[in-house]
Amino acid sequence: MASFLIVEARFYDHLNDLLVAGARAALEGAGHEVSVLTVPGALEIPGTIALAAELGDYDGFVAIGVVIRGETYHFEIVAGESARGIMALTMDGIPIGNGILTVENEAQALVRADPAQKDKGGEAAKAAIVLLDLQERFSR
Repeated sequence: MASFLIVEARFYDHLNDLLVAGARAALEGAGHEVSVLTVPGALEIPGTIALAAELGDYDGFVAIGVVIRGETYHFEIVAGESARGIMALTMDGIPIGNGILTVENEAQALVRADPAQKDKGGEAAKAAIVLLDLQERFSR
């Protein structure tokens, strides 16, 4: 049994509830312990995971959030930089499943967040489990 931290950027409560539910179900269904930590936005997720990873209390992480395109360039910055930060941490050997949705509208987000539909929270959790398994396999 491993310990996972879900780090969520809680901006759209109803969508985050679905994403977290999917991630939690996947992790607990695989027999793992789960904690959830909320941060202000998607840009804060990579830094929070980096800090938590330094403590060593968690074996893996799931990043959860929703970024919906607006009228300004801000969408591209948030989507790109949060993904870049997560990828950099993953390349450093931290098992992270990226469940940050980057969508055009709320309807797209709802389909992707809902565990009964695309279940991107669950998929991100499963990816984190696979990365942790690979880390353990390659560290032998």
